[in-house]
Amino acid sequence: MPAYVIVEVEVLDTEAFDRYRALVPPTVAAYGGRYLARGGRAVVLEGDPPPRRMVLLEFPSVERAPEWCESEEYAPAKALRETAARVRMICVEGV
Repeated sequence: MPAYVIVEVEVLDTEAFDRYRALVPPTVAAYGGRYLARGGRAVVLEGDPPPRRMVLLEFPSVERAPEWCESEEYAPAKALRETAARVRMICVEGV
């Protein structure tokens, strides 16, 4: 069953975040993930305004997403991201 990772991003350092963005796609693909949305226009339907950037990833399973997030492959990018942005990342199992 697929799983979806929803990421809310507040970019603090654009230059560093651009380097992060270049590093991430191969790590996502290595864990069977793919981008469904990546920083496109967000429209509020109800509630508070979204952060400035949203990302939606799909992984083959709810187990695979945290394997990616904690992987050795993603670690260098994650360390860069932690200096370049504030994020909230949630994984939800699909139906």
